[in-house]
Amino acid sequence: MSEGKKISVAVIRRLPRYFRYLSDLLKLDIKRLSSRELSQRMGITASQIRQDLNCFGGFGQQGYGYNVENLFEEVGKILGTDQGFKCIIIGAGNMGNALANYENFKRRGFEMIGIFDVDPKKVGTYINNIKVRHMDELDDFVKENHVDIAILTVPNKYIINTAKRVTALGIKGIWNFSPTDLMLGDDVVVENVHLSDSLMVLGYNLKEKRKQMEEKKGAD
Repeated sequence: MSEGKKISVAVIRRLPRYFRYLSDLLKLDIKRLSSRELSQRMGITASQIRQDLNCFGGFGQQGYGYNVENLFEEVGKILGTDQGFKCIIIGAGNMGNALANYENFKRRGFEMIGIFDVDPKKVGTYINNIKVRHMDELDDFVKENHVDIAILTVPNKYIINTAKRVTALGIKGIWNFSPTDLMLGDDVVVENVHLSDSLMVLGYNLKEKRKQMEEKKGAD
């Protein structure tokens, strides 16, 4: 990738899909494949795949295609899976609990090193062998550990103050699960996650599919 080249958000959001599919191919002991074969598996065009990968150097060889293992490693590096990002979770409720127990994060280069809450019933307990600490311990913990990412699963009324607090401690990556989109300045990277949006998109597509089936049934 050339220095200073701007990569579109759409391309970046497709990269984890490449990573996931390539991981599956390695498990099947597939050594190489063409962009056409990868397109058939992923449901996007071979041309789009070549364009996406060319943003970072291409990685393919004419007449050979892609070496699956090499491409998997290169896409992983692009995504930062080799960086060993250290993460904390703030909010030990249902969502925080589920995220702490999700084993795939570590395989993707994200290590959960701390969980924080204010509920005395949760503080001192363990989730997936990670101790739930009181928020009063947050400042010292961040100072003692190089924390890259804060995962915020707190109630919406606390999200702004919590986000300001963690960024003031020097944490530059925020994964936000609240309904409020966070915008915290150019030096902080924020990924806002809205699960209900995805569910509503599924609902829309299901509604449209039902409509198509009813129209087809009426035509018959």
